[in-house]
Amino acid sequence: MTETPTLPQLTPKFGMPPKHFADLSSDERIEAVKSLGLPKFRADQIARHYYGKFEADPLTMTDLPAAQREKVKDALFPTLLTPVRRVETDEGDTTKTLWRLHDGILLESVLMRYKDRATLCISSQAGCGMACPFCATGQGGLDRNLSTAEIVDQVRAAAAMMQEEGSRLSNIVFMGMGEPLANYKRVVNAVRQITSPAPQGFGISQRNVTVSTVGLAPQIRMLADEGISCTLAVSLHTPDDDLRDTLVPMNNRFSVQDVLEAARYYADTTGRRVSIEYALIRDINDHDFRADMLGRKLHQALGPLVHVNLIPLNPTPGSKWDASPKARQDEFVRRVIAQGVTCTVRDTKGQEIAAACGQLAAEGE
Repeated sequence: MTETPTLPQLTPKFGMPPKHFADLSSDERIEAVKSLGLPKFRADQIARHYYGKFEADPLTMTDLPAAQREKVKDALFPTLLTPVRRVETDEGDTTKTLWRLHDGILLESVLMRYKDRATLCISSQAGCGMACPFCATGQGGLDRNLSTAEIVDQVRAAAAMMQEEGSRLSNIVFMGMGEPLANYKRVVNAVRQITSPAPQGFGISQRNVTVSTVGLAPQIRMLADEGISCTLAVSLHTPDDDLRDTLVPMNNRFSVQDVLEAARYYADTTGRRVSIEYALIRDINDHDFRADMLGRKLHQALGPLVHVNLIPLNPTPGSKWDASPKARQDEFVRRVIAQGVTCTVRDTKGQEIAAACGQLAAEGE
C-alpha cells in the first residue's frame, strides 16, 4: 500500500462549503434522498438532471414532486459558485469567469473554444501554496482546497454554457488556480465524475482530461495506480535543479530526477504520453544549453512517451518576468526537437483578459 506523503502544512484562511450532491457517493446520495422522505430512485433521477442536463437547481427538475423540490434544493444543492464577472476575448472564443465562493473567495475558470473542441481550464484550489515566483496565483498564497463539488460544478456550468450555444464541452485541463495533486483525493474524485458516463458523471473521455502538477512525485505515482488514464502534465520549467529550486520551490523536496522518474512510472503504468509544460521566460530559462539539456534528459527518461508544451509567458502586471522573443522561442524548440523529443508552442488564448491563472482574481471585483 502506498502511504500518502506529507505535504507542507499550510493554514487555510477560510472554511469548506456545505455538502453538495456532487460531494456524495452513489450510496450516500440514496441515503440523502431517503432521509428527505423520497424513494431511492430519486437519487438517480436527480443525477441525470445534474450530469446529463447540467441542471443544478432542483426547482427546475419538474419530474420531482413539487412539494419536495425546495427541500432537495436546501439539503443537497447549496450555491457553490456565484458569477461575479465574465470577460471575453478572441472574438468571443475565450470566456474567463470570475466566481465568488460561499466564503467570499474569488476563483477563476477559463473556457476556450477551438474549431475542433471546447476546453475548460479549471481550478482545484483557491489560491496556491507552491509559491512559484512567476505565477500570479502562487504569489497570493493558498486560501484553501476546493471541495469535490466546487471543482465539478465549474465543469457543469461550462457544459451548460456550451449546450446553450448548441455545442459541447470536450476537454478539461486542471491548469487553473492551485496545485491539483495537493488536493489529491478531491481532484481524483472530480476526475471520476468528469469522465464517468451519466448518471454518474459528464462522460468526457479520460484522454481529454489533463491533470497538471509542479511535480509532487509521490502523488504522480499514486495517480498512475488509480486506473485513470488521463493526461499527466508536469510543469517543469527548467531541466536543472539549481534554477528549478528557485522557479519551482517544491523542487527542493522532489528533484528533477525524482519528478522524471515518477513521470516515467506514470507513462509505463497508463500507456499515456506525458506532457512537459515549460513557460519560456526571457533570459531566465530560455538558453540554448537548457534547451539541449531538456531534450537530452527527457529523451533519456521518457523516450517517445513525452511531449514538450512550450508556453510563451503571459506576464503579470508589475512583474520582472517577461516572455522570450519569438526568435529565441523558435531556437529553443529547434534544439529540443534535435534531441529527439517532440516540442510545440501552446496556442495561447485570452492574453487580453488576463487569462494567466490568478490574474483576474488578483484584480478583484
